[in-house]
Amino acid sequence: MDKKTEDFYKRLKQELIDSTTWPSVYLFKFIIPTDPNKIIIIEDSFNNMGAVIQTHKSKNGKYTSVSVNTTMNSAQAVIDKYQELSVIEGIISL
Repeated sequence: MDKKTEDFYKRLKQELIDSTTWPSVYLFKFIIPTDPNKIIIIEDSFNNMGAVIQTHKSKNGKYTSVSVNTTMNSAQAVIDKYQELSVIEGIISL
């Protein structure tokens, strides 16, 4: 992980700690190139977590937004999930 990415995650973790009481419901939002396999990877990552997952294709169908509402136990758990999914080619985490 490069320094810029590492700094981003440190800053995000601190913001989450300062603004949230854990455990808490957290909304993950991702944009991915439309590919059923990539959607399945995201869905599987949140399997058995009681997550509510919604997908919506862009107007031209090239991209899909994925929203995941689930209870997370800590700010570090949120960071870990973002890092776990960052290996998906073309994913944008919002």
